[in-house]
Amino acid sequence: MKLPDLLAPIAQDMTHVDAVIRERLNSEVVLIRTIGDYIVGAGGKRMRPALVLMIARALGYEGKHHHLMAAVVEFIHTATLLHDDVVDESGMRRGRQTANAVFGNAASVLVGDYLYSRSFEMMVDAGSMRVMAILSEATTVIAEGEVLQLLNVHDPDVSEARYLQVVRYKTAKLFEAAARVGAVLAGATPEQEEAAGAYGRHIGTAFQLVDDVLDYSGDAEALGKDVGDDLREGKPTLPLIRVMEQGTEAQRDMIRQAIETGDADFVGVAEAIRSTNALEYTMEAARNEAELARAALQGYPISVYRESLLEFCAFAVKRDR
Repeated sequence: MKLPDLLAPIAQDMTHVDAVIRERLNSEVVLIRTIGDYIVGAGGKRMRPALVLMIARALGYEGKHHHLMAAVVEFIHTATLLHDDVVDESGMRRGRQTANAVFGNAASVLVGDYLYSRSFEMMVDAGSMRVMAILSEATTVIAEGEVLQLLNVHDPDVSEARYLQVVRYKTAKLFEAAARVGAVLAGATPEQEEAAGAYGRHIGTAFQLVDDVLDYSGDAEALGKDVGDDLREGKPTLPLIRVMEQGTEAQRDMIRQAIETGDADFVGVAEAIRSTNALEYTMEAARNEAELARAALQGYPISVYRESLLEFCAFAVKRDR
């Protein structure tokens, strides 16, 4: 099943979210509007705001705050992308130049700051201290994840546990927060909120692990970025960590040098990844996470929304972009 099919039950809600995003991006500062429009125009899967909507609907929510909170989550995500691309010196995202490549690093950082600030301003409108607690904690944890990843760059001795900690903090935390917010808006029980959080955490981890695989096996045009970017940036993702654990001494030396320098024989690295079944190992880890996500929602009432959430688990591991 394709993503538009999965999002079909909340298609109207997503239209409202897009309208909120455009309205709240409005600023008297022209550069903020320009970069905001550029980012919104880039599209993206909008998985995180979709989680807010889908979880809320799955628990019977009929109010209006879910549109605003979904936009908040997207603003937080976009702010992290703006800052990420500056830190990583990225030039491509979603098939076109990054904002920092077009407008410069300073403008990207400052507009990212604006989006963070705007998102907190918008949170207040929900009138829920629990929602604010979830999202403010998430932004703190995401920032910690960014710093942890920075410490891991060019370090060939990063363990699988250290790497997965970065994934939980940097990527999965916002998925978890989005799902929790949807549950809180719907007046969920503590058990339902915990289930939503577990779902988001596991599905977010699965998404990142599949991204790790696609960086070495995907099509550059489909991915919208250069295949092998993680290696060039010296990031020890799970496929490389697996080669360091299972490869020959020569393969380990090659990967070590590649991570330390960001400069490597990509064909040789790809062969080492293939011969150690590192991509299959990573995919299996992603499938396990997706299954844990599926299990988390077994107690939710049966509905078209829950069905889509369960289908997300299969989509997360079968996608090619």
